[in-house]
Amino acid sequence: MNLNLYGYGPEHDRQWIMVDLGITFGDDTTPGIDIITPDPEFIASQGDRLLGLVLTHGHEDHIGAVPYLWPELDCPIYATPFTAALVTRKLEEAGILDAPLHIVPLGGHLSLGPFDIEFVSLTHSIPEPNALAIRTPTGTVLHSGDWKIDDEPLIGQTTDEKRLAELGDEGILAIICDSTNALTDGLSGSEGSVRQNLVDLVQHMTGRVVITAFASNVARVATAAFVAQRTDRHLVLVGRSMHRIVAAARETGYLDDFPAVVDEREAGYLPPNKVLYLCTGSQGEPRAALARIAGGSHPNVVLEEGDSVIFSSRVIPGNEKSIFALQNDLVAQGIEIHTEKENDIHVSGHPCRDELTQMYQWVRPRISVPVHGEMRHLQAHGALAKDLQVPDVFVASNGTMIKLAPDEPEIIDHVPSGRLHLDGDILLPADDEILKERKRIGYSGFISVVLVVGKKGTLAARPVIETIGVPFEADEPLEHELEEVIDLLFQRDRYLKFHQGHSLEELVRRAVRKRARELTGKKPITVVRLVEMAG
Repeated sequence: MNLNLYGYGPEHDRQWIMVDLGITFGDDTTPGIDIITPDPEFIASQGDRLLGLVLTHGHEDHIGAVPYLWPELDCPIYATPFTAALVTRKLEEAGILDAPLHIVPLGGHLSLGPFDIEFVSLTHSIPEPNALAIRTPTGTVLHSGDWKIDDEPLIGQTTDEKRLAELGDEGILAIICDSTNALTDGLSGSEGSVRQNLVDLVQHMTGRVVITAFASNVARVATAAFVAQRTDRHLVLVGRSMHRIVAAARETGYLDDFPAVVDEREAGYLPPNKVLYLCTGSQGEPRAALARIAGGSHPNVVLEEGDSVIFSSRVIPGNEKSIFALQNDLVAQGIEIHTEKENDIHVSGHPCRDELTQMYQWVRPRISVPVHGEMRHLQAHGALAKDLQVPDVFVASNGTMIKLAPDEPEIIDHVPSGRLHLDGDILLPADDEILKERKRIGYSGFISVVLVVGKKGTLAARPVIETIGVPFEADEPLEHELEEVIDLLFQRDRYLKFHQGHSLEELVRRAVRKRARELTGKKPITVVRLVEMAG
């Protein structure tokens, strides 16, 4: 869920650029929420001082929030061709046709106010990852984006080591750098090694084969096609994201030799040993293709005992429960699973410690600001930078404003940096009362009471009580117990609504909620509605 801001100039006249605008995904702690974005409150308040949004690459955690937040920012967008192709599709799907999206060539330059920005080619798990060399009158900042060192990436360019070293010679004020694998020693590995390992694994399988991977990893998509050809199988793409990524890659000059694929509706007629499915859903996403296949709800793809599913991906922290549940479901059906834990069938797209060390040796920054990772990753990255003799290191939390130059670097402010939850089609602050109520309902349940009361405050009809998600074990329904509480309340005082400074609704609500807690141990959200009869 990346959103980075760089400002130049005095506070009253500071100009800004934004680098990346991504999303993260909801989990079981955010019921009803699939997508979470950064809250752009601070930069939106700067008006036309935001000169542009510059995108480093096309992963969802770097571009996914563009269609949701761009209308509030209303600024030009800059990206290299493949990333621009992905963003264009997102904007069109959102009905946004007027966003000024500018395509920057690989290795290109861009000038926005006091910022001169150079795109430097790196390698990652998606085509066209870029570092940004951001030049200002007071120094050059290198924003790494996501990266690794891979001499055999299969798709796209290799890391421009020569240019990085040249930038180091010119002088780098600060590096703002990926920390995702800062706890992992060694190197992240090469896509080239994954290809042969997958061929070796699949060639011994006799049933249907499913490879599930991140759709955005175009090199892995190309590898799946290569594996299918080498093992005499037909490739089948399953999942909208797979089709979208392949289309964008071919549109921008990648996957030119990609083979014809079999439609998933026709693949069922093929012998099991002649089909290889490439599916979305490696993280156990409930609506992705693999989860629907495992659950028997996919309209076109069925797996049986003796078939195999290969997870050519890593477990993203936080997704363990959903992934393991999916894998258990597959195993229970007699389907063999293979993961990167037992087989060398995945490599990370982020730099391990040896690669971080190499980057620092190339660019030799005066300041290090670790980003992109949990706090434990940022701390490990910061400690490594200190070991590499970087003079100033800032391990900062979200919203921290760091002055890099002129004079000594220092933290000068903390600005709003919250989250927005996409609830249906509406963006709400993460602390919105609606979302809090939904969580409370999820934990404790809900009780609705409708009272029909006569003019003198007496019940004119039996209360209408409905409970949702409230546990109860007894001979009589919980609603009967709660109705007795209401009857007793009215027998005790026929004019309750005039007493104790509380409305009749509030007195009934308290009594019903108290009784529900006594009977169930829960404190359900309780709502009372009053219908008063005239005459």
